Amino acid sequence: MKKFCLALALLYAPFAHAAYKCLDEKGVTHFADTPPAGCANVVMYEVTPTGHVLRSIDPTPTPEQLKVRLEEQKKKKEADRIASEQRRKDMALLNTYSSESEIDIARDRNIEPIRSRIKGAEERIAELDKRLKKIGDEMEFYRAGKKSGKDAKAIQPPANLVAERDRATKEKASLERSVAEAGTEIEAVRARYDGDKKRYAELKADPSLVRAADRAMR
Repeated sequence: MKKFCLALALLYAPFAHAAYKCLDEKGVTHFADTPPAGCANVVMYEVTPTGHVLRSIDPTPTPEQLKVRLEEQKKKKEADRIASEQRRKDMALLNTYSSESEIDIARDRNIEPIRSRIKGAEERIAELDKRLKKIGDEMEFYRAGKKSGKDAKAIQPPANLVAERDRATKEKASLERSVAEAGTEIEAVRARYDGDKKRYAELKADPSLVRAADRAMR
């Protein structure tokens, strides 16, 4: 047992007096039992008395360096997240469709309900246009008034007729906005499926992309 302890003591003896050294920005070598002040901004090495390097110690970053480092870490984390999300989408795309034509079918299937909404809105707008024309004719009749020579006077349209005109006008404007928004929605659906179709073709043309995405998702 004593021999074993002695062997351990001899083995670790050189490390008991480890020192620190570095080469500063001016090319001057610093060496001391404790980290030298001149090593604050450069890589420092912990060494044994025989010169064997035990480990390297990076300099303490300045606030500016720390800010840059944190920003780089943030960018890398975001890039990794985006890459991971793209791999997930790639696998979903490959697992959902077996051909490009299936993507076209899915696109049209998603556009059809929007077109139906547009058609319904346009039919209602046509009805409102007819009603508004009729209301306009009625209101013109009241504005003309009763004619009796120089004493002709205009009669104000009934309040309920004015209210109906305002309601119809407001509803028509709302429907027209809905039609415009639905058109934009169709374009967005087309763009999304066109992007999926393009990516699907890329994946099918390059099997290595498929294998990479598959490995990443395992």
